[in-house]
Amino acid sequence: MERICGIETEFGCLVRDPALGDPDEVVEIVKDQAFQNGRWGLIDRHARDAFFEPAEAGGFLINGGRLYVDVVGSHLEYASPECSTIDDLIAFNKAGQRLLVKLVGELDWRERVSFHNNNVDHYGGHTFGCHENYSLDPQTHPYGRDLGPLIPFLVTRQIYAGAGRVGGHLLTDNPSDMIRDIRGHRADYAFLDQIYGVESLDDVDFQLSQRADHILYVASGRVRFSRALINPKWDSFQDASNWPRLHILFGESNLCDTAMFLKIGATALVLDAIEAGIAPRDLNLDRPVRGRSSAIQRISHDPDWKWIVELEDGRTMSAIDIQRRYLECAQAFRGRDAETDQVLEAWERILDALEADPLKLSHELDWVAKYQLLQMYREAEGLDWDDDALQSLDLEYHNADPDSGLFHALEQTGDVHRRVDDAAIDAALDGGPSSTRAYARAQLVKALRSANVQDYLIEWDGVTVGAKRALVFEDPFDDYADEVQRFLSRLT
Repeated sequence: MERICGIETEFGCLVRDPALGDPDEVVEIVKDQAFQNGRWGLIDRHARDAFFEPAEAGGFLINGGRLYVDVVGSHLEYASPECSTIDDLIAFNKAGQRLLVKLVGELDWRERVSFHNNNVDHYGGHTFGCHENYSLDPQTHPYGRDLGPLIPFLVTRQIYAGAGRVGGHLLTDNPSDMIRDIRGHRADYAFLDQIYGVESLDDVDFQLSQRADHILYVASGRVRFSRALINPKWDSFQDASNWPRLHILFGESNLCDTAMFLKIGATALVLDAIEAGIAPRDLNLDRPVRGRSSAIQRISHDPDWKWIVELEDGRTMSAIDIQRRYLECAQAFRGRDAETDQVLEAWERILDALEADPLKLSHELDWVAKYQLLQMYREAEGLDWDDDALQSLDLEYHNADPDSGLFHALEQTGDVHRRVDDAAIDAALDGGPSSTRAYARAQLVKALRSANVQDYLIEWDGVTVGAKRALVFEDPFDDYADEVQRFLSRLT
């Protein structure tokens, strides 16, 4: 890739032993365990945001990423370090899952608590995010251009990037249940301009996306009850970096390596095409989001997997053909590097397979793997799609614990293809990517921890120690190895 990417994952927490307290209390204990004696990183001494990320809400890790409790929803969130290759991103994203399992194990809670990187609560009506971040060309980035060409791509990529789910949710005008649920979380009320209720959909057995039912806007600066495809984002309150960042909200937690590889790679190539001025501009959707008739929900809910949508100009088109138009434009970058060629080849192959027989992709796409698993169990047990047992299996597909998660069972039996192995994931727990500024951040976290330095401020774009010593990471593509060594030599 010719850009930096990162993933933010909001984890659901299932407390199986009520004696431990409610999930809000448990996630705080697990977070504190990560920073106990600096084992996995350094906790924030400052408030990154006075309301949403107060001091000690989390901290930066020895791999350059970040673990913290998000006040909105009181969930544990892992942000991967910045990566410049997709395989690095897959490894560092999975390292976050592995870290949570290790923390629960250190507390001797593996039978009592589990973390799930799913994106929906079937019963409570909540949805959890898996957000993507992409660096943008500061000279020609899309915030200075029309973002229109990106929207049809994001809406239709769920045909290979969806995590799949049983059932569906309908947003209603009656928010009473949701208000009772969030009454104890002050942050969930902040900056709201609307609130809604959620009911189950009785006419959807299985759908591609876990988040399609909850997306209301194309773009929004708010993420709670105003969920959008994208929202503006900055690196820090100081914003020392000159590189803008695109923050995509409509993404899901992919466990299959192929799905993750294609989702990130294809999105990066579409951004390349937008910046180069060659992205298609005649694919505007008639109603991209919000409601049963929107393109995002029609694709996700379609039981026949034809995925036909209406365009603004009155034409109809399949999601596969829309994706092929973007693929055609992205062919301009073929031959640039090996990774680009791998993405283009996977993109073409997956689209052809989706058109011929989606069920043949169970080794590579999450929604297909999950559908096959649930369908097999449903037929064996004689269950309807609305049976609670299927919702439980849906959740267990995303259990991060390799001894319990259904996806991990498929992985261990060789039923899903892998791009990164366990050794790469373990290495991603203990150090930062070698080709981005995350390397410098990881080195500094380790050094400050070893020296027992207490007066520090760590951010995505720089580190400050004491009142006068600072190292700024202006370029996310630089590893700052020499600068880190000089900085540390001045501290000793």
